[in-house]
Amino acid sequence: MIRIHSLATKVALSFAMVAAATSAQAADIEKGRAKADQVCAACHGKDGNTPIDPSYPKLAGQAADYLYHALRDYRSEARKNAIMAGMAKPLSDADMKNLAAYYASLPGSLRIKP
Repeated sequence: MIRIHSLATKVALSFAMVAAATSAQAADIEKGRAKADQVCAACHGKDGNTPIDPSYPKLAGQAADYLYHALRDYRSEARKNAIMAGMAKPLSDADMKNLAAYYASLPGSLRIKP
């Protein structure tokens, strides 16, 4: 049996185990695409670039972490928007991670003007 004496080694091993568990729950872009087609495309466009109404945000190319946290905050109503709260309430954490990964994988249309 291996004994671990160093606190730093114990902490490093703990972080490694958490990272391994997190990567085992990786987002599924294809499931995100399917959910986006069902739930999000009507307002944000099929490609996440919102052709319908310029007041709706463009999601394509946004950071997955940002999108996930925004959805989570809409669901908990920490972020206030009646429409998005209603859309996010039925989403599971896996749905939100999948949606975030899908939209992050798309080419965005936002550009910095020279």
